[in-house]
Amino acid sequence: MTVDSTSSTSMGALFRNRVIRTILLSVFFLQIGIWVRNYSILLYVMERTNENAVAVSLISVAEFAPIFLFSFIGGTFADRWLPKRTMIWCDLLSALSIFIVLLTLVFGSWKAIFFATLVSSILSQFSQPSGMKLFKLHVSEELIQLGMSMYQTIFAVFMILGPIIGTFVYQQYGIDVAISVMGIAFLLSAAVLLMLPPDYDSKAMEEKTTLWQEMQAGFRYVLKKPSLTLLGGCFVAAGLAIGLTQPLTIFLVTERLGLPKESLQWLMAANGIAMIIGGGLVMGTAKKYAPQHLLIFGMLVSACGFLLMGLSTQFWLTLTAQFLCGLVFPCIQIAINTMIMQNTEAAFIGRVNGILIPFFMGAMVISMTIAGWLKEALSLVVIFEVATVLFIVGGIIMMPLLKRPEMKQESVKDV
Repeated sequence: MTVDSTSSTSMGALFRNRVIRTILLSVFFLQIGIWVRNYSILLYVMERTNENAVAVSLISVAEFAPIFLFSFIGGTFADRWLPKRTMIWCDLLSALSIFIVLLTLVFGSWKAIFFATLVSSILSQFSQPSGMKLFKLHVSEELIQLGMSMYQTIFAVFMILGPIIGTFVYQQYGIDVAISVMGIAFLLSAAVLLMLPPDYDSKAMEEKTTLWQEMQAGFRYVLKKPSLTLLGGCFVAAGLAIGLTQPLTIFLVTERLGLPKESLQWLMAANGIAMIIGGGLVMGTAKKYAPQHLLIFGMLVSACGFLLMGLSTQFWLTLTAQFLCGLVFPCIQIAINTMIMQNTEAAFIGRVNGILIPFFMGAMVISMTIAGWLKEALSLVVIFEVATVLFIVGGIIMMPLLKRPEMKQESVKDV
């Protein structure tokens, strides 16, 4: 009864915080725009190119390449710029680029559709760390993990609803309306962000530094904080594991289970539903467990799930393993964001994100590149066993933090 009361009080305090309410509503509109963008553009390109694999793959390049290429640059600028202004301008520019694409579709080439994905993906690398910075500036330490739980739960919900919404809009109304919905969603997000408290320029009285000096300071900051360097190692292990297995999940269905490829949707649905449940569970226990405990728990349970997926030849067992992995995925995501927030000063939030995220993305891209070759050279079971080991390694890397409950007290001098 005490836990319920405490949880209820914390949730009330969370929603009384204007910054959290505003950012969550902004993320809601952005997710509508992003998922309509992802699925309407995918279906449109497949239709226009007669399912050309190269054209379809370019959509993923336009979506994910900016995360790897612009993450650190965007994070550095996010630390230099005022966060509220940065987020509003990014949403407005995204909307503008989308409406330009709409005009191009009406009067010119359909290939400009890739531009909409590319621009909004680049701008998100400036906007997202600014949102994290606002969390750090305006949310109390005891509410950060609960706030991150709410934040990640919205993403989990849209992993289920997003494809449905995106597909419905395109199939019912066509690409022109779909692009209009994207633009309106970004404009609504920008309008919501106007409700944020005014920016305070904390650097106004500080000594001016160059962009290059701030980039160097960011790397020194991460290297001098053990919790962040260990987190980087964990990122690499998780990225390698996910990159190895994600492109090959379809073969679990066709080869290990002997089912038609369409059955993959049930595994994805189980994973998405479990993520929503997992996000809710983390929200309910956010104040009971330290983020490093959640992260290690999530990594080790994921290892068990991937081992089961690789060995299973029964649909129900594979489905259970997918559900298990989805259930603990919020533990990993929420713990990572919370640890970054708790162990990073507001002035370095953008750069820390910009340094750590490429670790994950780079490892994932590398292992994705060799996943197909490894499947031919080894076997599906071996690859999932390797992924299992990588998740265990990631958990072991974080073990030293179990002895350091007061991680947030770390300080970095002479950065």
